Amino acid sequence: MPWYDYLAHFVAGAFLANGVPHFLQGICGNKFPTPFASPRGVGESSALVNVAWGWFNFLVGGVLLRIFFPPLPPPPGVSAATLLGVLVMALWLARHFGKVRNSAPHP
Repeated sequence: MPWYDYLAHFVAGAFLANGVPHFLQGICGNKFPTPFASPRGVGESSALVNVAWGWFNFLVGGVLLRIFFPPLPPPPGVSAATLLGVLVMALWLARHFGKVRNSAPHP
């Protein structure tokens, strides 16, 4: 299997993991930081923007998996690449949003 299949699955996992907090915060009606806020990635966007951003991330992750997913279950290495992408993005998001949420004043 070519190296770029592993990279595509890693990136798909990162998109899928990034979609979760935005989508969940949005459907709960909460504001949450997005790249469209000011300041970028720190300011909070509306719930609707977060639902749309989360959905877009799910869409990109799903398309990447569909394009690079063989019709049968993928080899363990490819599945591991997807899971590693999820883990790396989840850890980064936890660190980033932990800093943002702890430093921002809350009403």
